[in-house]
Amino acid sequence: MRKLLLTYACLFTGAFLQGVSMSLFLFPNSIPSGGAAGIALLINHWFGLSLGFSLWLANVAFLLFALNYFGYTWTFRTVLSVATTSATISFFTMQFPLNPHFLLFDMAAGSLFFGLGVGLLIRAGASSGGMVIPALMIAFHKNWSPGKVMLGINLFIFLLTSLVIDYKIVLYAIVCQFMSTNVIDFIYHIKFHRITSMALSWRRK
Repeated sequence: MRKLLLTYACLFTGAFLQGVSMSLFLFPNSIPSGGAAGIALLINHWFGLSLGFSLWLANVAFLLFALNYFGYTWTFRTVLSVATTSATISFFTMQFPLNPHFLLFDMAAGSLFFGLGVGLLIRAGASSGGMVIPALMIAFHKNWSPGKVMLGINLFIFLLTSLVIDYKIVLYAIVCQFMSTNVIDFIYHIKFHRITSMALSWRRK
């Protein structure tokens, strides 16, 4: 029971930190943290829906497909992650105006909080949803590196976002991806008591 509680504590903390990163630092500068966040920004830009709800919409279809590939436990934890992140974004975007501050500070803080959040989610046996799901599916069928597939998908979304909103966004997004990835790797490899299996099952359930 203690191990289970610690697992979900890490999950909710990670999802909350991810939401803080997006709502307070990245979204005010229209910087997507990943493919799903880029889609959420586009939905918000085109249809005027809230960022939190837009992020949820960007994840729903992928989560349904994930049931067939990763099983109920992984999908359930990812649903909790997406719901917590979306609720956090909705709360903070309603409480604080989406005004950009000092760009370099926002990029550094956003990347740090995002990396910490995703790192904790991975340690909790979940994911941040979004493009992680189709990337793993494509990697499974094509026997490609999931990281490279994810990077390709994210770069496409970043490019589309930059063409619609601002061409500079793709550069900012790539820099943030580089910084947050290093934080994720640090959290992933840091030596502390393992709360759950960090290895995803790549076989279809």
